[in-house]
Amino acid sequence: MRWNRKFRGLLVKTVSLLFTVLFVYTAVSKLDHLDIFELRLERMPYISSHAPLISWGVPFLELVIAGLLWFPGYRKAALYASFILMGLFTGYIALVLTYSDSIPCYCGGVISALGWKEHILLNITFMVLALLGIIWSKKQYDIKTHQDTVQ
Repeated sequence: MRWNRKFRGLLVKTVSLLFTVLFVYTAVSKLDHLDIFELRLERMPYISSHAPLISWGVPFLELVIAGLLWFPGYRKAALYASFILMGLFTGYIALVLTYSDSIPCYCGGVISALGWKEHILLNITFMVLALLGIIWSKKQYDIKTHQDTVQ
């Protein structure tokens, strides 16, 4: 039982690390080229009027979530936030690709080498990882709570 709890904890920390790398990388990339990022957002369908808010808000949110992933008391909430953020972005991409005449440009960084289908697949993979992290966090918490009440 103890090995199972340690293994789940390691898996949750691995998922947290992957999200941290993803969010810090994308946030720094956006902030490093903030003017270009905002200009690209202004050209995006459906959200152009919110470009200034999104250009600052998204990287800030990514960095906050990345930080919260490393505090055990906030990790589960950060995994939920990760899932929601990835879901919103994936849903937006799907909406634009399905219903818009103008397809948004690729954003900067290594991830820009992906096509939109691959980008959606990557996002869905991360969403699955977030769900697994949430489930594993709950089971790890349930195991610890049960052991505390039995002792």
